[in-house]
Amino acid sequence: MKWAKMMGIRYIGFRLLYEIQIKVGILKWGFPTSVPHRKRITLSQWRDKTPPFFFDSRESLKSKVTPSSGLRESAARIKAGEIQFFQGSWIKIELDEWLLNPLTGYRYSNKKHWTEIPDFDVSIGDIKYVWEKSRFNFIHPVLRSDVAFDEDSSDWVFCQIESWIAANPINLGPNYRCSQEISLRVFNWILALYFYKDSVHLTEQRFEKIIHSIYWQIKHVRANIHFSRIAVRNNHAVTETLCLYTAGLLFPFFQESNQWKNKGKKWFEEEILYQIYSDGSYLQFSFNYQRVVVQLLTWAFSISECHDDSFGDQVYQRAYRTFNLLATCQDRISGELPNYGANDGSLFFSWNDESFRNFSPSLDALHYYLTGKSFYVISFEDRAWFGLEGKSKARYPGLMIEDGCYSFTSGGLYVFRRKTLLVMMVCASYKDRPSQADNLHLDVWYEGKNVLRDAGSYRYNTDKQLVKYFFGTESHNTVMLGDSDQMQKGSRFIWVNWSKALRAEWKGSKGGVIEFIGAIKAYDTIGNIRHNRRVAIDFSKREMIVEDSMEGEAGSLMRQIWHPTADIKFSQPDSNCTIKKSKRYYSNTYGQNEEANQIEFFTSGKKITTVLKYA
Repeated sequence: MKWAKMMGIRYIGFRLLYEIQIKVGILKWGFPTSVPHRKRITLSQWRDKTPPFFFDSRESLKSKVTPSSGLRESAARIKAGEIQFFQGSWIKIELDEWLLNPLTGYRYSNKKHWTEIPDFDVSIGDIKYVWEKSRFNFIHPVLRSDVAFDEDSSDWVFCQIESWIAANPINLGPNYRCSQEISLRVFNWILALYFYKDSVHLTEQRFEKIIHSIYWQIKHVRANIHFSRIAVRNNHAVTETLCLYTAGLLFPFFQESNQWKNKGKKWFEEEILYQIYSDGSYLQFSFNYQRVVVQLLTWAFSISECHDDSFGDQVYQRAYRTFNLLATCQDRISGELPNYGANDGSLFFSWNDESFRNFSPSLDALHYYLTGKSFYVISFEDRAWFGLEGKSKARYPGLMIEDGCYSFTSGGLYVFRRKTLLVMMVCASYKDRPSQADNLHLDVWYEGKNVLRDAGSYRYNTDKQLVKYFFGTESHNTVMLGDSDQMQKGSRFIWVNWSKALRAEWKGSKGGVIEFIGAIKAYDTIGNIRHNRRVAIDFSKREMIVEDSMEGEAGSLMRQIWHPTADIKFSQPDSNCTIKKSKRYYSNTYGQNEEANQIEFFTSGKKITTVLKYA
């Protein structure tokens, strides 16, 4: 009953039916592997009447891309067979290798139907390392370099696409396992087609081959769309519905184009209004996934403008509010946000030289579209690739994020800003499934440094110990009871017995000290436990006092856990507490894991008070 109450009867019923259809082979019927090949449009016809896109061709982007030695080097490394996985480490992989997990050496079969491909098997390795290359995000630096240095990599790019098509027959193998991955690949092939539209290397044969593959990939997305809209209901659904809308606009010669356009638009609007809460919070409780949606919104707004179309007013309003939330939680010096929630390393459109964790380019593009104004002192190249110049209708006034206290109650985020200090508290009551067991987590930034940080996510498919650490309570700046997480872990991305906010508010006090008072109900597997937290911020002294107390018979050791950098100091006024320093983990982005300091104060009592000095 608890499971059904949390996930909903619709989810349970759909998921059971879906799994049955996979097991008995019914789902295969809707995803054929032997498909007819027919000519839908000639290259010359397409060139003559190309539906409008963000840019006309590569020539229209000249002077809008900033040349840099780093850009040219990245493009050269990519064309030599190196891929920067999840915006982190470079890995050498053969250019025509699309089925290999470069970490484990496991090679998937391209003769098995996608329904027979496992996507979660520790012995095989993380399938995201196969999907990542097949997204074709790696072409972004190559396209940018071609503009910046007046080069032509069209033959190389089209060779990569042809190679992928040859290695991935329709609906066979791992690269058809996820419709979001298919959608991202289609987005990037569209970018390549428009960018190199006039290239002599875009031949009739190549064009026909690419269009044929795109058609059947979109057919796959449409046939499987309700898995994302019912069973997943997160950024996957936003991506896939937008793919259908985009395909309907840009490929009017497909028989189903009008249906894709209309259904895709309708479902995209529904997903945005469902997934972005009224205060701008996001249902996945993850800043990185929220940035994914920001980029998808910017794509959607721009492509609709190209075709004299628009969305409902509430969609733009939710976009404006989600921008406001992210900008409020952003450290203005580094451009970064707390490493809050699941971070799978996604940055769908990387059209700048900034670091992966810098949100400014993505936020700047959306703000510019909505307001016609820059939010930052500088503008970013993303605007040009999204074709935003002249498209803004200035629907909203430009935003200014002032110093003060902010409460985003729907998502359970509470923020204090003053000069170069940023403090964020998590205190959430979940109406959608939570990402990590991180309630009452405290994140602190000072002078551009994340002095008290979230440990991150690392990998979704790794050993149980690391999954428990990164997704559980221990990797956050909050309190644990023994080895128990705040919630009970279910399968894969599921938590049960969701923790619940009982109180969350900002309070001012004498002498300019600001206090956050929060309380949650958690640890249902142990007992009826209430965790109270008081954080008193004294900006003049550059210190915070954190008081944690537990109510209820826990019967477990109380552990106050901290993940500091070298820029923060602790003092313990409580005589009944013991300190423990250990080496644990920190993951800046997906797949990256480094050693990090962890400090704990623990007691058999029910209260711990700690003073933190951040300068």
